Amino acid sequence: MTAPLPFRVLRATVFATVCTGLGVMAHLTGAAAPPPSSVLAGLIVSLAAALPVLGRERSVNVLLPLLAALQVVLHLLFALSAPPAPAVPEAVAPPAGHAHGPLPADAVMVVLHGCAVTLTALWLSWGEALLWSALHRLALRFVRIVLAWALPEPVPREAPAFAEPLPPLQAVLRHAVSRRGPPRPL
Repeated sequence: MTAPLPFRVLRATVFATVCTGLGVMAHLTGAAAPPPSSVLAGLIVSLAAALPVLGRERSVNVLLPLLAALQVVLHLLFALSAPPAPAVPEAVAPPAGHAHGPLPADAVMVVLHGCAVTLTALWLSWGEALLWSALHRLALRFVRIVLAWALPEPVPREAPAFAEPLPPLQAVLRHAVSRRGPPRPL
């Protein structure tokens, strides 16, 4: 069963916001801030990609590849739209191999995007599972409250009184076997 359009748009908006936000955070950590126009374009691309997929609750196995593809697209969008870095004189610039620590800048960016993909997929999957679980419990509680309010209380009925009590059954049963006690002598 797919979700109605307002819920689908809400889920896709949350997905796109988190995906784009983590992509922007990865670029802020690893490089310069992307321009606002590319952030808006990334948000629109993420929303367009998520809207048809998020019609129902999805697992990490579906979210992880979607997020990985979107992070690649966002990285390319942010990297291509970033303003060129100002030229640094060679006397001030660090040696070429040690500009960003032991890893080159591209490897750092791949690691940051990979962390963003994994964290986003887990966060969205677990958060959505918790949200749906809470909504199911609230719906059940709401149904119980409505039923308790709508249905009248049962009226206790009195048991019919018998005119006279039934006599105890005194006939010995033909097939009754008593096995208690020591065996009888033959």
